[in-house]
Amino acid sequence: MSQTLETLIAAERRAQRPLLRRAALYAALVAASSVVLLGLSGWFITAAAFAGAAGTLAAQAFNYMLPSAGIRLLAIVRTGARYGERLAAHEAAFGALARIRPALFRAIAAAPVGKALALSTGEATARMIGDVDAIETRFVRLSAPWGVAAALASGLCLTVLGGALAALSTVACLAALLLTARALSRRLEAPGRAVQTAAGALREEFAQAIEAAPELRCFGLESWAADRIDARSRTLAAAQRAQANVAGWFELLQALSIALAASAAALLSAPAGAEIAALAALAAAMTLDGAAPLLRGQIDRGKMREAAARLDMLLAVSRPERATAMPSDTPVLTFHQPAPCRVAPGERLALTGPSGAGKTMLVETLIGLRPAQPNQITLDGIDLAAIPLPALRRCFAWVPQDAMLLSGTIRENLMLANSETADAALWDALRDAVLDDRVRALDRGLDTWIGENGARLSGGERRRLALARAYCTPAPWLLLDEPSEGLDAVTEAILANRLHSRLDRTGQGLILVTHRPKLGALCPRVLAIEPDRVNAPARLVA
Repeated sequence: MSQTLETLIAAERRAQRPLLRRAALYAALVAASSVVLLGLSGWFITAAAFAGAAGTLAAQAFNYMLPSAGIRLLAIVRTGARYGERLAAHEAAFGALARIRPALFRAIAAAPVGKALALSTGEATARMIGDVDAIETRFVRLSAPWGVAAALASGLCLTVLGGALAALSTVACLAALLLTARALSRRLEAPGRAVQTAAGALREEFAQAIEAAPELRCFGLESWAADRIDARSRTLAAAQRAQANVAGWFELLQALSIALAASAAALLSAPAGAEIAALAALAAAMTLDGAAPLLRGQIDRGKMREAAARLDMLLAVSRPERATAMPSDTPVLTFHQPAPCRVAPGERLALTGPSGAGKTMLVETLIGLRPAQPNQITLDGIDLAAIPLPALRRCFAWVPQDAMLLSGTIRENLMLANSETADAALWDALRDAVLDDRVRALDRGLDTWIGENGARLSGGERRRLALARAYCTPAPWLLLDEPSEGLDAVTEAILANRLHSRLDRTGQGLILVTHRPKLGALCPRVLAIEPDRVNAPARLVA
């Protein structure tokens, strides 16, 4: 079942509740200590000035030590509480994101192949990094309302010393600030959304250019790619300038509100004396300054909403529920379309035909990457669409034409197929893939780092490493799509002989897509697929 980002966030808020409570407590302590610190400082400076102006006796009678000690204590408390708030809030955010990102990846992986592959590497990266970062900011700011409440409470306690009207004016200014900011954020939401979209587009453009860097250099198109990236950068810069203008309006609004609140509190507290008026004015100013975290959230409202919408698009698409019929451990594979063909466990079948005939699509249907048509293929008489994907994929070890490798070691890439594979089995798989000598010659053997998608290996070596990975999968069927493509004749002959021996040894069946005679000779049966299935239907060659 698909889920929404709000569902994930709500679950993580419950999971991170102890840390979020701690962050809220620290935020309240920061706000309260800031208000009292500034208010006390205003009273102390004014009172000390009057005491000094009154003469020597008054100055000597004035207690400088106690207020100054209180100011220092409040400054220490505020600094420590701010550090504690940041620590707790970010720990909660990082803990939540550590589970939200895998959920997003699972949603992409579970999407139908057409939708999943339509999401480019750059766009996926932009959403998993840039958009998720906006969600991190949202978690970090969950403590902001508690800080505003504490600032208001402490501000009222101080401003009320200057009279009820001074306290009410502070409340009125804070309420007006928050309401105006909320209305302003709704009207100015578009620039924030534009920033998030433009940042994602720039990441996508850059990732695509990096991925195609060899081809761009080969054809002398580096300047063309740089111009495209520059255009995306300029779009982002324009969106950021518009967003900065929005932030400027919020800054102006807060500055005017602080000035108004301080002036009103000072004037209304004047009858209580200059010291109390100074205390009330600075306490009122700091009360409104305590709303800054909420205002920053309103400034970023558009960005966060756009990020949430982009992430919801990933979560919204999921595969339909499948039935729970289970095939046996050694299922009989039966093709009803494109031609009737029954393949018993341990048998070998070659799929042949011109490019575009649908051989790879048929293989991808077998492992659930493409939806099977009704009565197209069955395992033990069970329609493929009725078999749960985990059970279906346990039946096949697959090597696609363009197998991807992890940015990791050879061992890590092999053990993707089976995390419990022993070293001896890994070396057997490498030998059968005609890659063992190459790996033994490397400095660290199985623990050699191969780079992004096997960048340190040649194309043929990457293909053979993917083949060795499939050999490590304990599945009754091997699905090999052009496994010898790009190999020289000698290596291909060795590979074919070792594959033949391995199949005899393991009893695995083989579904092979190939146009190479050496490998095709391994399969006594051939299913020839024609591109036009109406006029030239597929045929089984015994």
